[in-house]
Amino acid sequence: MNLLELSGVHTHVGAYHLLHGVDLAVPAGQVTMLLGRNGAGKTSTLRTLMGLWTASAGTVTFKGEDITKLSTPDIASRGIAYVPETMGIFGELSVAENLLLAARSAKRPADLDAKRLDWLFGLFPALKTFWQHPAGKLSGGQKQMLAIARAMIEPRELLVIDEPSKGLAPSMVMNLISALRELKSTQTTVLLVEQNFRVAAELGDSVAVMDDGRVVHAGAMRELIEDAGLQQRLLGLSLAAHQ
Repeated sequence: MNLLELSGVHTHVGAYHLLHGVDLAVPAGQVTMLLGRNGAGKTSTLRTLMGLWTASAGTVTFKGEDITKLSTPDIASRGIAYVPETMGIFGELSVAENLLLAARSAKRPADLDAKRLDWLFGLFPALKTFWQHPAGKLSGGQKQMLAIARAMIEPRELLVIDEPSKGLAPSMVMNLISALRELKSTQTTVLLVEQNFRVAAELGDSVAVMDDGRVVHAGAMRELIEDAGLQQRLLGLSLAAHQ
């Protein structure tokens, strides 16, 4: 069963035609990787499904409901959390305050679900260490962990994450993989844009590859991992080069 589907989606921003009929299926309970070279349309796809940009044609369907023309807050209220490439951290606010902003059911940190908070601290220990520190003082990797934790502070039906490993040191990438693998074990549905093919190979169940504003390949992640020729043709790389 697909939790999210994009069908024939086109997106125009000003004079630019960014998406050219995107067809994308995100199965429930799986991690779907959205891959492609720079400029292929991956981030544009995420921004369109979140309502930040409005599709000029086609439909976006979530749990069978057409959400194509809904506002971003209305889309988020359906249980979709978005972690943009820019992370969107509020640097002047503390780690606690950043998480509180994303928790619709809490008015103050003490109202946060203690069990879920402990689970997040287990995934991202630095958040507990720097709980009262300004988020702007965190390292790049710690800010990325905060951005993901903020999306997870309450149960979501779908997490949409844009390039979480970008710019991170190898040790932080390994921590990120471990945290996302733990999240995957909870059967949370994730749509993940990632340039690091090793991360994609570690986490992905299914994969869609984009080029020139459309999906040019979709299938099982395992198929792409095992076919170096397909990797080279679609992405211009091979997994062996990332070992």
